[in-house]
Amino acid sequence: MYGDTGRSIVPWPPFRPPAQSPAQRYTLAQTFGVNLRGVIDLLSHHLYSSPRVYVRELLQNAVDAVTARRLLDPAAPARIVVECPERTGDGTLRISDSGVGLTEAEVRTLLSTLGGTSKRDELGFARRDFLGQFGVGLLSCFLVADEVRLVSRSAHGGPAVSWVARGDGTYTVEVDESARAAVGTTVTLVPRRDCDHWTEHDTVAALAEEFGSLLPYEVRVVGGSGHRVVAGGDGLPWARAAGEPVDGHRARLAAYCRETLGFEPFDVVPLEFGAAGLTGAAFVLPAGAHPGGRQSHRVYLKRMLVGTSVEGLLPDWAYFMRCVVDTSALRPTASREALYEDETLLAVRDALGARLRDWLVRLEAAEPDRAGALLAAHHLGIKSLALVDDELLRLAERWLPYETTRGALPLRQFRRTHPTVLYTQDVDEFRQLAPVARAQGIGLVNAGYAYDTDLLRRLAERDGPDTARRVDPRELLAALGRPSAETEIALAAAMAAAATVLDAHDCEPTLRAFDPVSLPGLLVADADGARRRDAADARADADPLWSEMLGQLVDAGSGAAQTLVLNTRNPLVARLAGVSDTALLESAVRALYVHALLQSHRPLRPADTAALTGSFLDLLDRAIGR
Repeated sequence: MYGDTGRSIVPWPPFRPPAQSPAQRYTLAQTFGVNLRGVIDLLSHHLYSSPRVYVRELLQNAVDAVTARRLLDPAAPARIVVECPERTGDGTLRISDSGVGLTEAEVRTLLSTLGGTSKRDELGFARRDFLGQFGVGLLSCFLVADEVRLVSRSAHGGPAVSWVARGDGTYTVEVDESARAAVGTTVTLVPRRDCDHWTEHDTVAALAEEFGSLLPYEVRVVGGSGHRVVAGGDGLPWARAAGEPVDGHRARLAAYCRETLGFEPFDVVPLEFGAAGLTGAAFVLPAGAHPGGRQSHRVYLKRMLVGTSVEGLLPDWAYFMRCVVDTSALRPTASREALYEDETLLAVRDALGARLRDWLVRLEAAEPDRAGALLAAHHLGIKSLALVDDELLRLAERWLPYETTRGALPLRQFRRTHPTVLYTQDVDEFRQLAPVARAQGIGLVNAGYAYDTDLLRRLAERDGPDTARRVDPRELLAALGRPSAETEIALAAAMAAAATVLDAHDCEPTLRAFDPVSLPGLLVADADGARRRDAADARADADPLWSEMLGQLVDAGSGAAQTLVLNTRNPLVARLAGVSDTALLESAVRALYVHALLQSHRPLRPADTAALTGSFLDLLDRAIGR
């Protein structure tokens, strides 16, 4: 294979099609050829987010090598040194490790086969012990380099081996006894002209510290005027030291959050899940976060940074928490910048969610005031969890404020005076009915915001149907007082005019005496009548077949879609009894109807808009004429 020089130059990976006869060439399996330049372009534009990842991949290979040697010899040295061009003097970047090294056979097997993960396992690089899994990491060096040189001597014995790969897709392998005396590996990058800045000392040191600051082995980045140790600590920053007080540990984690994540946490929740080899901490955001915002967690895999904005680690409801964790069992994606969505990640997510939920329950029991402040700041997340968790439903009932006719109150406090919670499903409906309900002493809750209606339904399922139910506007109408017989007689002419005018708006008038006196009229909708009204509107614009089907809906049932309740205690309504001009009465009724419609915040139909314009102009004309 080597001839007289011991060197071979072959495409990377080698491609040797089997000898075939003309009759076989269409039936035998063929081997794909790989255009390395195209693969590098694919990695740089679609797999990796930035050329900066080449530092992580080099560190990863070095850490794997050192780990492998430590498994053979626990007393073996553990050093990783990165020498930048300012140090090497020839414009190259070198990274050396005291790891297990590679034999000639391993070089040919591991370094010349894309995606050679299975080969790694056959050679003893088991996935559970090492960071690398996909066999494509070394190619990331070509994001910044035209040539990659590797010299290695194996701890298993044998001569040193030199491997040189080029961006054109070829590589050479040479046995060179003098290339390296000590066990380990040195990788040298020859940067491309447009990528020199990626190999400068300050850039490399910053990237090495970002990706590898928690690595247990010493990582030294050497420049022209000195060196910088970026890793080599013994413990993880969130681990509690022996004998460390709980308060001291929490204060230290809060300081770590300020320095690493940039905010002062409301609280710190230690995390641990032994089945996934996961440890870390969850930091609670001090102010409300948007439920639709991205989760962004800082995740380390075997103490190597995966990413600072990793998603999917916590349940969706925990959007107000940010985690920093290290794990040994979760799988990264091929780019090693996110986590692979598999059963292990699902189990971790459920376990962490249960841990955070238990923390909420304990916080409410031990520090109720702080729990109330937390729930107020992050009520949407708590509400979404309360939909499926009875313990959190109890917390939500006790602490989360609702808009009610008695002001902002938690449901439990509201229920002390109103055992049955009457609620509206629409904010505008609440704002229309609340003044009237308040004046009559009727308790009403606004459940028009996110999760509120579903929570009240869950409350009724838990405590019984009489606990909470949607208010029927006609139920409120029945609670309003009826005017005296004398008042009804005095307003008979006005009611006749009102019936004529309101018929065109699928509305009927009625008289009631209620507070507040300042409200002249209240528009109460009938749900069935409103559906018939909407069907009639759709029928007018539909084709004949669809119109006939809608007609069955329109014709079914009777009664007006809405009722205009005129308040006889209001001075304006009372003065209608003295108006004898039928045209003026009709204009006044139209104006009262449109006013009540605007108060209800419902959309105006064309007939409503015409009534608004006509009544305004008619009344204005009469006022000017007088």
